Amino acid sequence: MTKILIVEDEKPAATRLSKLVKGLDTKIEIIGIVDSVEDAVFWFENEQQPDLAFFDIQLADGQSFQIFEQTNVACPVIFTTAFDQYAIKAFKVNSIDYLLKPIDPKELEQAWQKYQTTHRRNDQSITQLWTAFQQINEQKNFKERFLIKKGDQYKYLTIKEIAYFYSEEGLTFIMSNDGKRYVIDDKLDQLENTINPKLFFRINRKFIIGENAIQKISTYFNSRLILNVQPSFDGNIIVARERVGSFKEWLN
Repeated sequence: MTKILIVEDEKPAATRLSKLVKGLDTKIEIIGIVDSVEDAVFWFENEQQPDLAFFDIQLADGQSFQIFEQTNVACPVIFTTAFDQYAIKAFKVNSIDYLLKPIDPKELEQAWQKYQTTHRRNDQSITQLWTAFQQINEQKNFKERFLIKKGDQYKYLTIKEIAYFYSEEGLTFIMSNDGKRYVIDDKLDQLENTINPKLFFRINRKFIIGENAIQKISTYFNSRLILNVQPSFDGNIIVARERVGSFKEWLN
């Protein structure tokens, strides 16, 4: 089944779009309809992740481009709007098409075919892309140590002493193997490109986990995984649904 999320603040438009989308393929499931930027962000962070999403651009509490600024949208997006001035901006994010309202069923069908073609191509090439990614990383020089400030003193923490990295309340932390926590200046996006991907993996927006920190892996709802780690963490550590496949590849 292809799981689809609709973000649309006009109920008649949402109802019509849902009906049109269901008519595209018997293997389509509408997993949700939300009507605001706030609700969409909550969905992407807490609910079942879609394979494809339809975003109306003008929502009651802002433009749907703000969703990309506030959370990770891993799936491709088809934008729907009554205005055409946002087309260029739409294609700077995950957009695979841009449909003007009222939506023409033929244009919707073309957008659906475009999604299917892109999706199949991605499925077929994922192994080759992962292999190429590993080969490139083998040639890079990765960060081996971090300068840590504790009180009025500084010390080095080597990469082998680090269990995991995480962000919380706008700060980035290192958790060392001995259970000590340190604040660092780097953001997780920066760290992801400077530490060895053989040793660490970005499991979601807020966590980069070290292989030696993982003690137990269990299934979790919505096709996700939950990790038990050492040192322990006060809260759930969840592998995002869209990262489960590559996480398993990394473990192998």
